[in-house]
Amino acid sequence: MHQRSPSTGRRPLLAAALCSLLLQPLHGSAQERVLKAPNVVLISPRLITAGQPRADALALLAAQGFGAVIYLAPLTVSDAVPNEAGIVQGQGLAFVNIPIPFNKPTEADFEAFVAAMAAHAERKLLVHCQVNMRASSMVFLHRVIVGKEPPERAYEAVATVWSPDGTWKHFIVAMLKKHGVPFEPY
Repeated sequence: MHQRSPSTGRRPLLAAALCSLLLQPLHGSAQERVLKAPNVVLISPRLITAGQPRADALALLAAQGFGAVIYLAPLTVSDAVPNEAGIVQGQGLAFVNIPIPFNKPTEADFEAFVAAMAAHAERKLLVHCQVNMRASSMVFLHRVIVGKEPPERAYEAVATVWSPDGTWKHFIVAMLKKHGVPFEPY
């Protein structure tokens, strides 16, 4: 007859503890695991907004499952990555630039954004600008106007980055009003 050693009963506990230690690095925020960039906001597993990623982070997008990048700042801004389009497209990803001047967002910019989102809806998307102000605002409008999400819930993602004021608050309110959505950004 085989006699059980005293440690046998502890094996499942030891295995669970080891698994917990091995998985510990995965307990960081989802944003940290997805993309190295400022102000990363995970909207869904297939939609992320962020500030300007560096060239080395952009070079890893395909490996992270991204299929397209929508860049909402002019290519001439001071912190733009030279040849971002080439870095992104060189990985087989789509690249769209909608050069929204920060102080002059327009309805045409939003319409171009809606078209870009529709054209790449089947892909994992990174929508970014310099610090995630343009990106968070345009994604908010898209989620509410096109996706019919409750504005209070969709706005939480914007509020993690900033509180739009001035031109952007006016633009957001005007776009929501035009589409019959009563909501005042805070």
